Amino acid sequence: MNNNSSSQSKPLAVIKVGGDVLLNQAQREGLAQNILDLHELNWNVIILHGGGPQVNALQKQLGITPNKVAGRRITSETDLTIVKQAIAGEVNVNLVSLLRTVGLSAFGCHGASGLIIEAQKRPPMIVSGEGDTPIDFGEVGDVVSINTELLSGLLQLNQIPVVATLGMDSNGSVYNINADTTVIEITRSLKADLLLLITEVGGIYRDINDADSLITSINPEKIKALINEGIITDGMIPKVEEAVKLLVDGIDSIVIASADKRGLFKAIARNKKNDAEIRATRICSE
Repeated sequence: MNNNSSSQSKPLAVIKVGGDVLLNQAQREGLAQNILDLHELNWNVIILHGGGPQVNALQKQLGITPNKVAGRRITSETDLTIVKQAIAGEVNVNLVSLLRTVGLSAFGCHGASGLIIEAQKRPPMIVSGEGDTPIDFGEVGDVVSINTELLSGLLQLNQIPVVATLGMDSNGSVYNINADTTVIEITRSLKADLLLLITEVGGIYRDINDADSLITSINPEKIKALINEGIITDGMIPKVEEAVKLLVDGIDSIVIASADKRGLFKAIARNKKNDAEIRATRICSE
């Protein structure tokens, strides 16, 4: 495992939780119990969460239609206000409350808090499959840096940072940022020992309707092949493509998993690759 000075010799797990996971009661309860397992194993934990479904629901209540291009949200100034309310408000508070129910100390915050996530406004860009005209994503930012000192300080206070995916630039402008990209930067900056990408599906399947078709191990070459075959699609593509970037940095414990099964995070942390009870997909270099 990597030496992680920020966690005072404790191993560090960075966990990315999608908003869809938090809408499912079994997933919510399993997430809290699995994180408690890691805590009892003397691991430090940082959580980064999104909240796409919650943003969509609030937009619907307000009579606003989500605007997306190739699965990526275009964020107007009005949309950004809704993102703040849903992600930094509803989702963050509920997730902190959930962890508290199992006795964990969690510190709810967002990327603009103490400039945890410094970002810059994304320039218009050409999107594959959407023609040759650059698309302006509005109030969307790209990560510039991570405030590792602040996150480390929270860990040293035995807190679990629960970070909502917002970023801010040095002038105080706040941006909606991509959770998959951001969690990679947090993992890299803190040289974490484990990255868990938590999804409701809980892995990559050759046939999503066949539970026995779970792909338990995947490497960059296989990822490219499965994207070309149409097996890896939609939101899973940026997850795996971003995760692969960590392999060159020596962070090789990257797992896509579900949260509803108790004991799963513990088994993954103990690196029991052949445990029959582990139903997850590992991203490996070979």
